[in-house]
Amino acid sequence: MESLSTSWLIIILIGLILASAFFSSAETSMMAINRYRLKTLAKTNERAKYTERLLGNLDHLIGTILLGNNLVNIFASSVATLLAIKLWGDGSVVMASLALTFVILVFAETTPKTFAAKHPEKIALPASVIINVLVKIFKPFVWFVAQLSKLILMILGVKNNESIDEISSEELKMVVDDAKPIIASNYQKMLHNIIDLEKVKVEDIMIPRHELISIDTSKPDEIIKQLQRTQHTRLLTYDTSSDNITGVLHMRNVVNLYAKDEFSIENVLAAVRKPYFVPEGTSLAHQLEHFQTKKRRLGLVVDEYGEVRGLIVLEDILEEIVGQFTSNQNESIDEIIKQEDGSYLIDPRVSIRELNALLDTNLSVDKAKTLNGLILEELQSIPKRDISIKIDNILIDIIQIADSAIKLVKLTKIDPS
Repeated sequence: MESLSTSWLIIILIGLILASAFFSSAETSMMAINRYRLKTLAKTNERAKYTERLLGNLDHLIGTILLGNNLVNIFASSVATLLAIKLWGDGSVVMASLALTFVILVFAETTPKTFAAKHPEKIALPASVIINVLVKIFKPFVWFVAQLSKLILMILGVKNNESIDEISSEELKMVVDDAKPIIASNYQKMLHNIIDLEKVKVEDIMIPRHELISIDTSKPDEIIKQLQRTQHTRLLTYDTSSDNITGVLHMRNVVNLYAKDEFSIENVLAAVRKPYFVPEGTSLAHQLEHFQTKKRRLGLVVDEYGEVRGLIVLEDILEEIVGQFTSNQNESIDEIIKQEDGSYLIDPRVSIRELNALLDTNLSVDKAKTLNGLILEELQSIPKRDISIKIDNILIDIIQIADSAIKLVKLTKIDPS
């Protein structure tokens, strides 16, 4: 190398600095590129396929880039030393090293890495072709270095556990939030709700047993009177005992019998559909899939003893995704009445999830599912009238009690400031 002219040494040095910049930018761009967009590009772009394949084996990718970067930097240092000696003598070696460090830092590290971080696709896709070739050339040496590193780590007591790159639900929500320019806010909320379906259980949104209307099929004479009185669309049917649930009757089927002039007790009983039972604790995501598989729209939620606790309806699960429908909002208005002073008169049987959604509160649903249950959980006893409790920034005044049960409460949101 000493026989090379000064011009050739300068050309070689510039080429090595550019090579160092290439390896630095390639490393940064490979790590910064959006993996999901890369998967999409890989369907039509050959370079994207190379990049995806390289990222599938990070050990060889990083090893090859580090090996190439270190080789060119060390080689550049040697060339710079020779060049400095040729031009300024032995005393210039230190100055040449400092100058080269500055040049590499600015032109081969900081600048290319910053550009690659801002435009990863522009660098990673073209670079993948060259890196792919280098991976094949350096593979034996990179493998040897990797094994040696693992051995040293093992001696030092560091375990080499393979980590699975999984994305959590919270991270997935952040991905959705970051897509604001692409996805409308209402669709973002829907996606958040879909992600949370696995966390929400059927008992969180079911219609409680005490709110369900039942008819006794063992008393045919009473069935017509019960049908005339009801204002519900779905009725539970039982035989003799209310614990002996025999099925579910939809009033739409009863109306159809009237329309066809086929109404009779026998036809009404024939329209009763066998109950479909849903175990308590089933997530909404699984139950939505079950409804689709079983071609069902509703199911009876049962506890571990087989006792019916409530009714889960397909529409209620869909509301968890897309938001409240008009009909349910009307029902909520009856349960939650806003006062002129900004407070709310509330039927305490309302679910906490519905309350949080309508009033933008953040009451806990971990221990109780209804406002009534939350109050009893806090007080640990059946309260008396004119008792007030404060939960977080919510003040709850008990207005009416009858038959040892809370009938009406007043809720006031307290400004934390």
